[in-house]
Amino acid sequence: MTKKIAAAPKAAAPAIVVAAETEQDRFARILTRPQFKPLKDVLDKLGVEAPALVAAIVTTNSYPMFLGKAGYRVEIVKQIHEQDCYSRLGPAGGIRAVLPLHDTATYSTMVTLVNYNSTITTTANSVEFYDDMLAEFKTQLMNRAGNAA
Repeated sequence: MTKKIAAAPKAAAPAIVVAAETEQDRFARILTRPQFKPLKDVLDKLGVEAPALVAAIVTTNSYPMFLGKAGYRVEIVKQIHEQDCYSRLGPAGGIRAVLPLHDTATYSTMVTLVNYNSTITTTANSVEFYDDMLAEFKTQLMNRAGNAA
């Protein structure tokens, strides 16, 4: 006679809960990448909530258009003297933040001013730089396949 051995019940595999990354989480994660530090500095000084920034980036194709959607008007000037701007920081001087970007390749500094009157004062070179950076940021934000850090 053959004995039947009862098989022990298999333990259920632990359920792995993977939380879906929200759009704002993805936005924040990508924005913290080192190559986007200058862009993050500008966005942090705007005082606009992340959902509004995400919506503005997704629906625009350029840096000036993005800033317009975020509630800022861009004023392009020929030149900004960084040191002069610091004396005008504060509500009395009208400047909320001075954001210098030092370009070691050309030995130049591109300055962006975030003003209390909802304007961004900057140069054409700076607009071009941030336009390219914003385009790369938008590509990475929209590319779901490229989830690598």
